[in-house]
Amino acid sequence: MTEKSVVLAAPRGYCAGVDRAVTTVELALQKYGTPVYVRKQIVHNKHVVEDFEAKGAIFVDELDEVPEGATVVFSAHGVAPSVHADAAARRLTTIDATCPLVTRVHTEAKKFAAQGVDIVLIGHAGHEEVEGTTGEAPDAITVVEKPEDVDTLVVKDPSKVTFLTQTTLSVDETAETIAKIRKKFPLLTDRSRDDICYATQNRQAAVKHIAEGADLVIVVGSANSSNSVRLVEVAREAGAKDARRVDNASEIDPAWLAGVSRVGITSGASVPESLVQGVCAFLEAHGFPPAVEDVLIEEKTSFGLPREIRD
Repeated sequence: MTEKSVVLAAPRGYCAGVDRAVTTVELALQKYGTPVYVRKQIVHNKHVVEDFEAKGAIFVDELDEVPEGATVVFSAHGVAPSVHADAAARRLTTIDATCPLVTRVHTEAKKFAAQGVDIVLIGHAGHEEVEGTTGEAPDAITVVEKPEDVDTLVVKDPSKVTFLTQTTLSVDETAETIAKIRKKFPLLTDRSRDDICYATQNRQAAVKHIAEGADLVIVVGSANSSNSVRLVEVAREAGAKDARRVDNASEIDPAWLAGVSRVGITSGASVPESLVQGVCAFLEAHGFPPAVEDVLIEEKTSFGLPREIRD
């Protein structure tokens, strides 16, 4: 029989933007008391949300659910200017936990729109980050989701067009989409890079490293987490015989382990490490050895907290 092994990808789990957002809600609860309202999920992980709900945070879809004068935190994914305006009209105390890397994309959108440049935003329609970025310049932005969408893409002026990207996309698929945009619009106002964040790129590189030759890769992350879903796709494309996403160990089907010797584990950028360790414990209980970590990249990025709670 082939010897069994479990490999933990690194980096995995919380990125700097998620850590900042989660800490923001924790400190807001301490500073302002309960309830503190949060527009949308602070990060896309149901366990993080449930934990904060137990501590007194109230998650809402829109600001009309927040009482006038209350405190509300904006999620890590960013919001459109209209949301800030609505908050001011309702006299809400706002704390903006938008990831600084998402804020950078918003700044680029405003800059290009002011120059009269059409913006092709590569991202998932309906995702909160895409909605927030689009809200900065709705008349200048067209969203495309995949390379094939470029074939039918129409802009106002082919000589004045550029691209931006959601920060949590597949690195490889986004490169393909950008290549098609460059080919279709030779006069593209080009940029030296996409906007996929360092953490997304690092986690995809790390899962590729453990996926080759793996019988199964388990990705810990919620279904609405774009970067977690991408990790499953990347693992399969990198050579894993099978790849599955779970919110926690309770969602693992023991049938997945039949005939499996080599298992890889990683987690999305909004996943607490405790959930990963729960998966490791599940595998040990089913006859696998303790996991061995495979560190591909050391991450040292950190972001300062929002000014409203820095003290």
